[in-house]
Amino acid sequence: MSLQQDLMTALKTAMKAKDKTALTALRAVKAAILLAQTETGASQELTEEQELKILQKQVKQRKDSAAIFMEQGREDLATPELAEAKIISQFLPEAMSEDEIEKIIVATIEKLGANGMKDMGKVMGMVSKELAGKADGKTISTIVKAKLA
Repeated sequence: MSLQQDLMTALKTAMKAKDKTALTALRAVKAAILLAQTETGASQELTEEQELKILQKQVKQRKDSAAIFMEQGREDLATPELAEAKIISQFLPEAMSEDEIEKIIVATIEKLGANGMKDMGKVMGMVSKELAGKADGKTISTIVKAKLA
């Protein structure tokens, strides 16, 4: 079953359960997917990688918003954002551990013969493609910086 079908099924379930948090989150994801489809042309279906990027972006937006609300002492606004992020995260594949990510980064650095921060772009490009949808870009970047420093 495709992501969009899974999303519609979850949306219907949330409607029946009258779960407002889930409805808000799922409708936002559906809107983002529809927007992406119309941007690239109505005849073109989104690839699984594009769908995963949209989901990751939606989760990241909510986590960033929650962090800002927490800094301002507005836990009442941060809680629903975190709940929505958790709901959207259910559609993402299982995230890799930092140890697994580190192994892939080390292997890529050795394969490219990278040494120093000047090669960070090359390493990030290769690793980001390989770990698309499986790891957060910020985590990847932090580990790459540590290994190349």
